[in-house]
Amino acid sequence: MYDLITIGRSSLDLYALQTGAFTDIKSFAAYVGGSPTNIAVGAQRLGLKVALLTALGADQVGGFVRAFLESEGVDTQFIPTLHGKRTSAVVLGIEPPDKFPLVFYRDNCADIEIGIDDVLRLPLAHTKFLEICGTALSKEPSRSATFTAAELAQQAGSRVVMDIDFRADQWHDPRAFGVTVRSILRLVNIAIGTEEEINAACLKDLSSLEIKDQQISAPTVRGDLTANIAVLLSLGLEALVVKRGSDGASVHFADGSSVVVAGFPVQVLNVLGAGDAFAAGLMYGLVQGWDWQAALRLGNGCGAMIVTKHGCCAFAPTLAEVTAFMDGR
Repeated sequence: MYDLITIGRSSLDLYALQTGAFTDIKSFAAYVGGSPTNIAVGAQRLGLKVALLTALGADQVGGFVRAFLESEGVDTQFIPTLHGKRTSAVVLGIEPPDKFPLVFYRDNCADIEIGIDDVLRLPLAHTKFLEICGTALSKEPSRSATFTAAELAQQAGSRVVMDIDFRADQWHDPRAFGVTVRSILRLVNIAIGTEEEINAACLKDLSSLEIKDQQISAPTVRGDLTANIAVLLSLGLEALVVKRGSDGASVHFADGSSVVVAGFPVQVLNVLGAGDAFAAGLMYGLVQGWDWQAALRLGNGCGAMIVTKHGCCAFAPTLAEVTAFMDGR
């Protein structure tokens, strides 16, 4: 029995070793990344039993990703190696306090080729939670595979969690992102997103979208957040979790009630990956049957620890580490 299965993208992440302007970068550190991959590693480090479905190219980069996952104890047996496809890559800059540009290299990438047959091999009747992500919906065959996984998990009695995961440059039209997300949320129990992502999930008018720089990870999406939370909850969600950065997180329910948990003040080095660390901590709490207050607090603690680090899941805390961090504040 698995505690969690995650589905979606994986990548080689090249993080700048110099902070400041992207044009001044001289060298990079190589890590493994991609939202579902980060969540899988983070949850495994906390103590959950986790499997990941992604796809890797038949290349050295794919070997690098698989070796890291295996060293972390994440179950990789369901991950296909695809000849003729490439493991994706991301190049990331660090310009504190508020600019963290990133460039995706996802042409001919392997993980968007996850198919329905790959999903049918997953033990979805033998996992407590399935976690899916928005970027996996951007193209076929990954889109249909993700819908199939959510449908089968629901039928099997597993709970489905969705990381809304809005990456504007991965969609031919940002409004298509909203249409697709709203369609799949009918198969989802719990959704997680930033304020920007929740607004994007309800986006119908491009005048509400402002992308100052395609390389910045979080475009500005204007909208009535309260109204948009209500729209997404009306689709049948049990709960909608809002990641609020340094302000912590909140969870909202269809009856209008909510729980708000403050964040942990820290000195920020790099915000990339904080949301995935938060999701890993939240998932740990939900698997353990904790109340929302405790689960959100653990998520906030994991996220706060990651923003002080250089990279994402390579720096994910163990349960003992994040507990000690939270107890000291």
